[in-house]
Amino acid sequence: MDFRKRYIVEPGSHVQLDRLDPNDTGSYASKEEAAKPLQACLCRMRELQYRMYAENKRSLLIVLQGRDAAGKDGTIRKVLSVMNPQGCTVTSFKVPSTLEASHDFLWRCHLVVPRRGNVAIFNRSHYEDVLVVRVHALVPHKVWSRRYDHINAFEELLYDNHTEILKFFLHIDRDEQLKRFKRRLDDPGKQWKISDADYSERPFWDDYTQAFEEALQRCSTKHAPWFVIPSNRKWFRNLAIARIIVDTLLDMNMQYPEPAVDLEEIRQKYHAAANASE
Repeated sequence: MDFRKRYIVEPGSHVQLDRLDPNDTGSYASKEEAAKPLQACLCRMRELQYRMYAENKRSLLIVLQGRDAAGKDGTIRKVLSVMNPQGCTVTSFKVPSTLEASHDFLWRCHLVVPRRGNVAIFNRSHYEDVLVVRVHALVPHKVWSRRYDHINAFEELLYDNHTEILKFFLHIDRDEQLKRFKRRLDDPGKQWKISDADYSERPFWDDYTQAFEEALQRCSTKHAPWFVIPSNRKWFRNLAIARIIVDTLLDMNMQYPEPAVDLEEIRQKYHAAANASE
């Protein structure tokens, strides 16, 4: 199954989220059936990230967007945590600080894009400025409506500087969101995540749908594609995202660098040291 082909938002295509099934699990019937392929993907992802770090020529930016309780934190914990933190950063974008708000909306994102050899994960992202900002009219229409072009230019700049970009929209439905809110209420280990916004934002569901759809349509490009990931089933969400990341890293054809020393000379020194210690 080609996850990239199945879930990509083709550049220029029309997106209707209500027509995309958040319960879709492709050819997999159960969590148990997906467990072994997921584990294989995670192991491969770990090795490929190490190769990226060693090669030190390219980088990867992973963007996670979705409604409240869509599973952004869970994806980071269950999928992306296999990466070596020495070459990986995670940034959560919340309400801009006073300093951040005093700059252009992309400033805080550009500060934390991945350097060569590294992976950066955005939990929410620069897209908040055409999502919540749009829905709640935090800036005028003439301001936020120009930001799609700014975003595309920003992502093209990153790509031109050897950063691969993967953007995942975690697609859940209203009922699944409410079930997850209920689990938060019932689980003492998750109650800290509850906020008034969980419920105060639900009346804006349709407004957010329109905002997400326009962002997906206008900002899925060849160099920075969007993927709509069915996310009602967490196990399938994890597998789909892991597979897409692995396939993308494989396509980058990264190579370990050549040794910076004369290996034969180093071997001779090793043998001399070993003989001396006997």
